[in-house]
Amino acid sequence: MLSIVVCVSGGGTNLQAILDGIGNGTIQNTRVAGVISNNAGAYALKRAEAAQVPAFCISPRSFESRQEFNRAFVEKLKSLDPDLIVLAGFLVILPPEMIEIWRGRIINIHPSLIPSFCGTGYYGLKVHEAALSRGVKVTGATVHYVDEGTDTGEIIFQKAVAVLEGDTPEILQRRVMEEAEWVILPAAINRIAQAAAQGRI
Repeated sequence: MLSIVVCVSGGGTNLQAILDGIGNGTIQNTRVAGVISNNAGAYALKRAEAAQVPAFCISPRSFESRQEFNRAFVEKLKSLDPDLIVLAGFLVILPPEMIEIWRGRIINIHPSLIPSFCGTGYYGLKVHEAALSRGVKVTGATVHYVDEGTDTGEIIFQKAVAVLEGDTPEILQRRVMEEAEWVILPAAINRIAQAAAQGRI
């Protein structure tokens, strides 16, 4: 059974897609050991509680230094003992120690077709605003492994989504979530879970 921890900063729609995937069997041999948010008001925490998943808020604002936050964050992760960490809209720079400890066991969902519209400063609606500003006809989402860079890790899955006439950043964001993010993130977790079950990772 693959044990995962999901880290999220906002509404938690990708978390819900994971919980739903486990519930309906799209994601097999997987359990959510915990959800961590840096935002006490994140609706993702309520989604976790509704699913009876342990939920925690660990915010940099609650600590006197970034080092103290990093230490507390890593210690909480260690206590949950995940096989895989899933970043699902987590807007926090990861502690370097975290990447070292769980190298090859952290994945992220990004709302574009990497290498387009990714890297520092590209998150949330900013990605879709940039795509519309550039005039692209196709965008999408990417699930990738996390390394020391920003959106630079090995790609696991990508899925394209059409940009339509009259799209606003909000409309495009919703279409990318529905058609790509909520599809490929559960698929990536399931693939990793099956590989783990077969002893391939």
